Amino acid sequence: MDLTYLKYKKILLVDDEKEILNMVSSFFKEYGFSEIRTAETVEQALTVLQEWKPDFAILDVMLPDGDGFSLFKRMRTFTLIPVLFLTARGEDEDRLTGLGLGADDYLVKPFLPKELLLRTGIILRRYYKGENPRVQLAGSQIDFERAEVLKEGEKISLTAKEYDILQALYRNAGRIVTIDQLCEAAWGENPYGYENSLMAHIRRIREKTEENPSKPVSLVTVKGLGYKLVLEG
Repeated sequence: MDLTYLKYKKILLVDDEKEILNMVSSFFKEYGFSEIRTAETVEQALTVLQEWKPDFAILDVMLPDGDGFSLFKRMRTFTLIPVLFLTARGEDEDRLTGLGLGADDYLVKPFLPKELLLRTGIILRRYYKGENPRVQLAGSQIDFERAEVLKEGEKISLTAKEYDILQALYRNAGRIVTIDQLCEAAWGENPYGYENSLMAHIRRIREKTEENPSKPVSLVTVKGLGYKLVLEG
């Protein structure tokens, strides 16, 4: 399953078992999902939901200050994002309760991480299928679904690192993204020491996207701070 253009979606994981949170977070990040936050209680989850506004949530049913079903009901008063229940409670009654409330899927522990990833991909594709993964720049288009740049009738492939950097810039289009943030998006949780590599990737991205790479108008440098992606239209 091609999840390329969905990997910028923000995912919230809610579970009171840190081992589960760490395992799922690590597995999803291995497959390119970098926007992941976790919560261990109902109240923590509500705070993240309201402040961070994720695109998808995976909820445990058994939580120390309530349960996933009540959390889901409270979520629905302010967000309609898709939800998957992930829980050790596999009884038919619980499964039907979750689905009856309007959840998109239900997976019982223990589970295969790849199955969770596939189910997540199916839900995200179904829910966000109307989105246009093409982004218009001054001299080119970025096709995030195919990881390509369309420029003067030519299709130019993006490398994995170029894709990650452009995704981070696109998620913050029109705003400054710091060098540290871009390094983290491309190289993970220990991004230090990659500044020179980042500059090389930025140069190659400009060669692929800009009409005049030496005078960029879409991927611009904000001196001393970082970079900014300027969209057209």
